[in-house]
Amino acid sequence: MDIEELRQRPNIVITGTPGTGKSTHAQALVDACPVPLQHINVVELVKQKELHDGYDQEWQSYIVDEDKACTTTSFKILGTINNVVIDELEPLAVQGGLILDWHTCDAFPERWIDLVVVLQCDHSRLWERLEKRNYTLKKIQENNECEIMGTVLEEAREAYAEEIVVVLRSEEIGDLESNVARIVQWVESWRADRGFS
Repeated sequence: MDIEELRQRPNIVITGTPGTGKSTHAQALVDACPVPLQHINVVELVKQKELHDGYDQEWQSYIVDEDKACTTTSFKILGTINNVVIDELEPLAVQGGLILDWHTCDAFPERWIDLVVVLQCDHSRLWERLEKRNYTLKKIQENNECEIMGTVLEEAREAYAEEIVVVLRSEEIGDLESNVARIVQWVESWRADRGFS
């Protein structure tokens, strides 16, 4: 039996360059969706479970420690290619209802994922958002370059089937509301197509 046939709730990745609104969208989706979904912010998971090798001051980010991560079941969410870790996550993936929120998406096995939402934002607006987070100039420039070049979208299209990758604008509060409504509608359709109400 296929993993998708066992699940009553889809697994969704919400990804995008830092500052595009991934966590905001994920939490709004949890709040708006009529079926229970679990928001997993991978960056927060890394911090909470100490799955890092310290903090890089220059880049203002945690350095993921794959050795530490591989000794705990929590690393399964980080999408390591280690088969043992992937096997450990299989029961959670079978249950479905995960919203995986991370700036990269190609680490998650394709068989787990039903929808990949890539959030995009005008680079000047993104610049302002990252400045408000007190990111260093170097980090703002790198993230802005990634957004301009469409790096996250390219990774998503290389890692997943074209039909499950959706690009949504994330610039105004109205975008958030319409995006969440669209994803909720998609979840309801996904469930209806499989005979769930």
